[in-house]
This record gives sequence, C-alpha cells and structure tokens, in this order.
Amino acid sequence: MMRKSIAIDMDQVLANSYKKMVVAYNEAFGESLTEEEFLHGTKKSLDPSKEKRFFELLNEPSFFRDFEVLDPDSIEVVRQLNDHFDVYIATAAMDVPGSFHAKYEWLREHFPFLNTQNFVFCGNKAVIYTDYLIDDNPRQLQAFRGQGILYSMPYNEHVDGYVRVRNWKEIGEYFLKVGVEK
Repeated sequence: MMRKSIAIDMDQVLANSYKKMVVAYNEAFGESLTEEEFLHGTKKSLDPSKEKRFFELLNEPSFFRDFEVLDPDSIEVVRQLNDHFDVYIATAAMDVPGSFHAKYEWLREHFPFLNTQNFVFCGNKAVIYTDYLIDDNPRQLQAFRGQGILYSMPYNEHVDGYVRVRNWKEIGEYFLKVGVEK
C-alpha cells in the first residue's frame, strides 16, 4: 500500500518567524508593536517607505536561522507522522530568497530525522502534489489540490472552508482520526 504524503509549511507553522520579525521591525522603525499587533497584519500593510527596508532585513542570509520552534509538540508529532507518511517541508522561500541556507540549517537542527531531499523551497504551493498541506496562509491552501489544513493564526481567523488546527497536538489527533496509529 502506498503511503500518503503531507507537506508542512515552515514559517508560523513550525518556526515562530513573527516573534523575531516584530523585534526587527520595532528596532528598525522605532516602533513598539506587540507580537499580537504584528500578527494581525502590520507586516502586510507596511507603508512603501518601510516595506523595502523591512524586506532587506528579512533577506539577510542569517535572519531565518535562529527562530524559535513555534510549538514544542511539533517535533514529536512530525517525528511520528514521518513514521507513517512521506513528510515534506514546503516553504515559500522564494518570497525571501536570502533565506534558503538559514531555513535549511534551521530544519536540519530542529528536525534532523527528516529527509533533506523532502525540503521544498518554492513560491506558489500549487506545485506541491501531496495528499495534505498544513499551512497558515489561505492563499497557499487555495492553490493546493489536496486536503488543506489551516494552521490557525490571528490573521486567518476569518477564513473558513478548511480543516482548522490550533496546535500540533490537534494535528496529531487529526491524523489519528484519518487512520494513523502512533
């Protein structure tokens, strides 16, 4: 029997990217936004004069290297999923091309049991042909052809039409329901 496959987004699903982004934003522009304010859309609504400078900060080769793991349970759940599924990491690294090496190193550090041949650095995830995609970005899920699973974040609260998970324990439970024995 052929194993099913899961693609997992990296930023704000495995890695807490916004925590460092809000610090960088506040330092660069003399602001004092909270992580919650930033998560609700500040990054997406930057004025053009700040947007270019902020992108330059994100595009620094080491920026993505030291993110915290978003949910400590993710490591064990991904390890268990990897025993039953073909697991891929699908990250939209084309949005920040300077991030490739740092993202690769981060994944190797935190998920050393994953096959590096299953790391996919892409833009539009319509090119991902797995059975499932776990992502926080509804735009990426719209383009995906399999079962989209929306990782809940404040900026996607209003989105319906997908299986929604709030943490990695819920992801583990979801895949138990679809037939994975741990």
